[in-house]
Amino acid sequence: VGDRLVSSPARTLPPERRNMSMIFQSYALWPHMTVAENVAYGLKLRKLDRASIERKLAAILDTTHLRALADRYPGELSGGQQQRVALARALIVEPETLLLDEPLSNLDANLREEMRFEVRRLHDEYRYTTVYVTHDQSEAMTTADLIAVMNAGKIEQAGSPEEIYDRPRSEFVARFIGSSNVLRGRALDDCHLSSSGSTLRCAGGRFAAGNEGAVAIRQHAVRLTAKKPEATENVLPGTVVRQVFLGASRDYLVELGDGTQLRVVAPAAENIPQGASVWLHLPPERCRVLSG
Repeated sequence: VGDRLVSSPARTLPPERRNMSMIFQSYALWPHMTVAENVAYGLKLRKLDRASIERKLAAILDTTHLRALADRYPGELSGGQQQRVALARALIVEPETLLLDEPLSNLDANLREEMRFEVRRLHDEYRYTTVYVTHDQSEAMTTADLIAVMNAGKIEQAGSPEEIYDRPRSEFVARFIGSSNVLRGRALDDCHLSSSGSTLRCAGGRFAAGNEGAVAIRQHAVRLTAKKPEATENVLPGTVVRQVFLGASRDYLVELGDGTQLRVVAPAAENIPQGASVWLHLPPERCRVLSG
């Protein structure tokens, strides 16, 4: 961590001397302690004087919006409030590294969304290094500067949220981050793939001519129309198998002539019934070559 060795086969630094804080799925708040006592506990273990503890405690309670709850016990708090207490307790000791293991998994959907931005706000304010483990794509995209996508214990791809989302290198990453359709076929040259009875041009990446290839395109990037579009390439006919209304959008499942099924997210105003014949346009600039 930094220039300090904390773990190796020959030497291990005890956890309490690593200057790290960790937040688990369970916030592990002491039920017999108030919010203030929970938050200040790490400083007491470090034997800071009372004045320093009170000063640091007041500052972190203000930052995490907990001052009004300082005298309450964990059992009197909501899930989001407990989460902020755990964050405050982790931050008050000024760690070099903050470790978070699925910290929002116990919260309901609305509160989880709110706390994503809270975690990011605190990170931006304190500028500590954070390692955040999550299976939630939205949490990763909201909180991270760098995302490492793990597959079977190995890093499949690492990069900024924009890079991971817009330029996935493998089918695993394309499906895991965001929702992608994957079409397989034979590469005709470095940018054309024969798939589903059509020739697709892909502007994102290069195929190895003559080999099997795959291309990914995000569900919302596919353009769905009842009439054949004016585009002259990457246009495929299909049939609507399923349509689901999602409020601001509709989720379509469209089957191509060879049985391949693609999901399409279109504006809610485009109401095409199940069983209808449709056309799909896959813009070449939104198609991404996959490596495996």
